[in-house]
Amino acid sequence: MEITWYGLSCFRLRVRGMTVVTDPYNGSFGLTLPRLRANVVTVSHDVPGHNHVAGVRGHDHVFSGPGEYEVNGVFITGVATYHKGKKGERERTTAFVYEFDDLTVCHLGDMGVLPDREQVEILSEADVLLLPVGGGDTLDAAKAVEVITELDPRVVIPMHYALPGLKLKLDSVDKFLKEMGVPRPEPLSVLKLGRSNLTGEETEVILLEPQGDGE
Repeated sequence: MEITWYGLSCFRLRVRGMTVVTDPYNGSFGLTLPRLRANVVTVSHDVPGHNHVAGVRGHDHVFSGPGEYEVNGVFITGVATYHKGKKGERERTTAFVYEFDDLTVCHLGDMGVLPDREQVEILSEADVLLLPVGGGDTLDAAKAVEVITELDPRVVIPMHYALPGLKLKLDSVDKFLKEMGVPRPEPLSVLKLGRSNLTGEETEVILLEPQGDGE
């Protein structure tokens, strides 16, 4: 599997014969989404930072809410979650779990509230966890670490944090790394991962550099 990050919550998950793009954004946030192509687009929150489906070409399926889906042998589960806010006033968001042949990836989307027991049961199946860490209306560093402790993934990739040019007030990823108690890893342009790579006992934090290439 190849995992590529394009800033905010937008990733491309690519295996042979199948490409998923998560949370494509429009140009109003100071970042430019490159030309992307995918079979499936998932949208965690129906707002411009996460729902620019028109920016992705070639897709046959768009999933934007809770449910169980299957495309080309990949099983996708949408789990109802919430944005930050007062109870009863929070906007609904969706976390997605993607079950590929040998790896399961969980994308927490625009989550701002800690998951409950039922949500944890589903989300903890993931080998790889993509989660917001920059605060604002999503998880901050401390809450992100709480989520990691609950879900216990093998690999964690932080997202939705401060970047040069980004017009959102978010914390830097360094705050999250400090909260995790890990040194800053060397960022990768693309993560190539398979079941055989998951050999460590402890959760590994991997940083990805936001990419500008597409297709």
